[in-house]
Amino acid sequence: MRSSIQKLGAPVIAGLVVAGALTGCWGNRSEDPPVHLLWNMDNQDRWDMQEKTDFFPDGRKMRPPVEGTVAREDSLDPVFATGKDAAGGVVASSPVAVDEALLARGKERFEIYCTPCHGARGDGKGVLFERAQIAATDLRLERLQQAPDGQIFDVISNGLGLMAGYKYPIPAHDRWAIIAHVRELQKGATP
Repeated sequence: MRSSIQKLGAPVIAGLVVAGALTGCWGNRSEDPPVHLLWNMDNQDRWDMQEKTDFFPDGRKMRPPVEGTVAREDSLDPVFATGKDAAGGVVASSPVAVDEALLARGKERFEIYCTPCHGARGDGKGVLFERAQIAATDLRLERLQQAPDGQIFDVISNGLGLMAGYKYPIPAHDRWAIIAHVRELQKGATP
């Protein structure tokens, strides 16, 4: 019967040999190119935008988007995606129907993204105010109660003043849900 030291001896010695071999190669330079096991598409011809080619019948290398495709985080409805109408003005009200599910989603997203600065009641006294004495905008102010939904959507998307834009971390539907929740906070609120 072999002792536990003898059982561990062979793997330990093998590990030391491998480690020694690898350490011995450390820092050595070679004129040969590295071994490339999976070529995939690493070495392919590169096409610059707006160059000409004989490959496509129209002679252009830059291809138009496939008909009917929509860019990521875009929408077929520009009002939904931007909060602005065709003339570029902000829309007065949300294009999303407000129901209990939307309000619940808006409250959840508000607590994640907005509460740290604006506070749970939207009074501008979140953690940022408690720790740094920097008050965010009180969302219950009369001017914000009168502001069109599209304007609030634009501020959430692109930011204003010290507030960063949340266009990329918060999808458009969730931004509209947050606005619905803010409108609920504004009901009966007296700043």
